[in-house]
Amino acid sequence: MAKHNHIQLNKSLGQHFLTDEGVLQEIYDAILHHTEDLPLLEVGPGAGALSKYLKAKEAYKLVEYDKRWVEHLQEEFPELEGKVIQADFLQSKPSDFFDKPFAVVGNFPYNISSQIVFKIIDYKDDVPVMLGMFQKEMARRICASPGSKEFGIISVLTQLYFETEYLFDVSMEAFNPPPRVVSGVMVMKRRKKDFSVDPIFFKKMVKLAFNQRRKTLRNSLKQYLSNPKIKELEIFNLRPEQLSLDGFINLSNMLESQNK
Repeated sequence: MAKHNHIQLNKSLGQHFLTDEGVLQEIYDAILHHTEDLPLLEVGPGAGALSKYLKAKEAYKLVEYDKRWVEHLQEEFPELEGKVIQADFLQSKPSDFFDKPFAVVGNFPYNISSQIVFKIIDYKDDVPVMLGMFQKEMARRICASPGSKEFGIISVLTQLYFETEYLFDVSMEAFNPPPRVVSGVMVMKRRKKDFSVDPIFFKKMVKLAFNQRRKTLRNSLKQYLSNPKIKELEIFNLRPEQLSLDGFINLSNMLESQNK
């Protein structure tokens, strides 16, 4: 990939490029295993390190924000003519890419990784699988279990709709230039059945609970506790990270029905 050495990396876009072929092969194998026959959309392909593994797939498109890398990809991989799209994924909609459900994959820019996850949650019925590389801390938070220090807003809101799994670490030495953090690869798969919950109230309640995560739920959710009997329930003695996903769902349904 020496052809792109003249292109200066844009730090504001979180550009650190993966160069370790062993790691790239491992990500590619994970994509084949978890996405099955779904069309693939690679987000933020940059210089095309992962693209060279995926280019043979028929139902495959790439979306890149940086015009310089779009031009590089078109020159480096002429067989991808018509498949490289210059656009901001965060401002796009699923129909811009495919007319049926597809998987989102990639080595995602760290500075917008959480936004990418929330975008996929918004389009959960169009994107049943997402697999990619994040900053390890973010990937661990998305996949975190109740009771852990990583368990928070993004854990609960993602796991309401997706089953998540942390796959493996990627060391700093696998990149050029090396980032200052360890990276991690994770996968999200759409749940086969949605939980019965009001999504708007659920999101509002979860954010309120974790915005004061050191407080008990009795304190952080006090604006919803109009019923004295409900207020005294044992569940409100817990802090938010101590509550399971099922616990949040039950709590949301109880409070939402109380405040109708």
